[in-house]
Amino acid sequence: MSGTLTGSSLSDQAYAQETSALLARIEAAADRWLQDDVIDIDTHRSGGLLELSFPNGSKIIVNTQPPLHEVWMAARGGGFHYRWADGAWRDTRDGSEFFAALNAHATLQGGQPLQF
Repeated sequence: MSGTLTGSSLSDQAYAQETSALLARIEAAADRWLQDDVIDIDTHRSGGLLELSFPNGSKIIVNTQPPLHEVWMAARGGGFHYRWADGAWRDTRDGSEFFAALNAHATLQGGQPLQF
């Protein structure tokens, strides 16, 4: 997929469901890693904002943007915006998939392979 994404194909209710599931999936993976002694990533969630704190002090922040129907991610590698398209959250600039990007940034910041 190339080019920029426009609009959202989700209703407000579907957006809320999809973003809730996205944040829950991230939290569940971090909890599982902590329980299995893989890596200690602290999570803090406040409404639609989820902060992941890595052992080296770096952070990844995932934030829902309901008025825009977007999900934003801030990591050491930059800031990224995602919209729902083709059944996944896609980067508004290059069309890449959210979890692929999150995995890459978390792997870099965590110093080991991490797959959400």
